Amino acid sequence: MTTTQVIILVAVLAVLALVYLALGPVMKRRRGDLRGRFGPEYDRAVDRHNGDEKAARAELSERLKRHGDLRPRTLPAEERERYRAQWAEVQQRFVDDPGGAVAEADHLLTRLAHDRGYPSDSHDDRVAALSVHHPHQVDGYRRTHALAGRTTPGDTATEDLRTAMLGAGEVFEKLIDSPHSGDREDRAKAEGRDGGIAERLHLPGAGRDERTEERTDEPTADRSRAPHGEDRATTERETAEAPVEDPNGARR
Repeated sequence: MTTTQVIILVAVLAVLALVYLALGPVMKRRRGDLRGRFGPEYDRAVDRHNGDEKAARAELSERLKRHGDLRPRTLPAEERERYRAQWAEVQQRFVDDPGGAVAEADHLLTRLAHDRGYPSDSHDDRVAALSVHHPHQVDGYRRTHALAGRTTPGDTATEDLRTAMLGAGEVFEKLIDSPHSGDREDRAKAEGRDGGIAERLHLPGAGRDERTEERTDEPTADRSRAPHGEDRATTERETAEAPVEDPNGARR
């Protein structure tokens, strides 16, 4: 190898090293950005690709590219109210028909996502779009859809159905929400009228009597309050007049 060839080789290696040093932080930052953006969905993507983070990042980047610019349509107040009434009926149905309630919840979430402007061509495309905008709740929709597809009665444990309904409830609240403060008022009104999902699904500790808490919070000042005024004088007089026994047992 000639001196010229050695110089060229060293120059090429130096350039590659510089490129690596320049792109390394960028790639690391990009990986961190995707993890921060997708949260638990990032880990699920890695698991789905058998631990291949590169493949998982490529998939998530493609989702972000396709659905990142989607701007969900704001629902009018009457539509939100109609959906909340339907969701209350789904929760009520769970008491007597858990499987049917989960299937109905799946259909309701699908309609709601469509009305908000999410893709309606395929379930996978809709889930991909939801994962970009609601990565912390989208798996609840996946679970609900998967259990809704089981047509054999009694094929799924009630606890699994209850968990799916709770996840569906989180997705519902995200989809029904809007940037307007009026929606928060609608939600508060709906919860006051219909009760929370945990209470409707009979979860442990749900639906406690608020009056019990109020009684617990009441001060017990009547028994612990120190005497004052006339009460104090009466107490001191009674104490002074009380008989005292000497060490031999005689009263004085």
